[in-house]
Amino acid sequence: MSTASTPRTVRDAADGPVETGPSGPAPRAASSTWTAYPLYVAGKLGGALVSLFAVLVTSFFLFRIIPGDPVKAMTHGVPTSAEQLATLRRQFGLDLPLWQQFTDYCAKALSGDLGTSYQFHAPVGELIVQKLPATLLLTGVAVVIYSALGLWLGTRSAWRNGSLGDRLNTGVALTLWSVPAFWLGLLLIILFSVGIGPVPGMFPTGGMESGDTTGFAYVVDVAHHMVLPVTTLVAVGYAQTLLVMRSSLLDEMGSDYLTTARAKGLRDDLVRRRHAVPNAMLPTVTMVFINLGHVAAGSILVETVFSWPGLGGLFYAALSVPDLPLVQGLFVVFAGAMIVMNLLADLLYPLLDPRVGR
Repeated sequence: MSTASTPRTVRDAADGPVETGPSGPAPRAASSTWTAYPLYVAGKLGGALVSLFAVLVTSFFLFRIIPGDPVKAMTHGVPTSAEQLATLRRQFGLDLPLWQQFTDYCAKALSGDLGTSYQFHAPVGELIVQKLPATLLLTGVAVVIYSALGLWLGTRSAWRNGSLGDRLNTGVALTLWSVPAFWLGLLLIILFSVGIGPVPGMFPTGGMESGDTTGFAYVVDVAHHMVLPVTTLVAVGYAQTLLVMRSSLLDEMGSDYLTTARAKGLRDDLVRRRHAVPNAMLPTVTMVFINLGHVAAGSILVETVFSWPGLGGLFYAALSVPDLPLVQGLFVVFAGAMIVMNLLADLLYPLLDPRVGR
């Protein structure tokens, strides 16, 4: 009598009796996986919500330790009586107790109201929406370029570890990673905008457009203005991606599964693309998603150096007053983008490596 199809009862040390058949306890493993992933997602969502609340608290109290009186800064150079100053403080709610200002701020922020800018006298949300496209264009193009460049060069450097190309790529990356972005931007302006010696000025010193073009000429004009700021962001940003990808792939180089793949006769480039690189991508995925989070934040210093009309320049203008509602609103947007991108990276991990989240 055959017993191949008859279920047998075995005892699991941790969970007691388990029904199993010819293929072993696979149904329980599948059930466990389907149960574990929703719990993993719920934990990550809970952590993201806690982080967002921490951002709200931080954004409120952090910028209130900045020296200066916003009302006096707004009325600088304008004769203003003490009564008028008191009226302005009452109008902006600055005369209320700190705890009441905080509760009002949280209630409005949770409903989508980030307040009204002191210096622009406009809703903070509208100001952010107006400046967001310029920042997304600049940093979005830069992130795509330096992420792709860093992944490609990092893979090649690790696969040819110790070669002349690897040493050259790593040395250049380490040098550029240590260079302040604003300093590099100023250097590029001196070299390619102002011109020095035999090198003539070829690119605009700042701004997003010349203001007298339309249609395709407008697109070319914007691209012309983007060359130097994008080059600055790419030069500083690709280095980090390269170094992370190189380090991660070097950790995989001595793995047994690569030796097995080579023993089966696979070409070296197939071993790299199909086996080594996918398994080395987890740390780099985090880096790429963090870079995507920077798309909303932009680069405050680079946008300021090149007078780019985006969120970075708006944040710098708000911080100089200080314009508390605008600074707080921008801080929440910047930090919120980073939290969302990290959450997406965490949710993507189990798809790349099924061991994550179990």
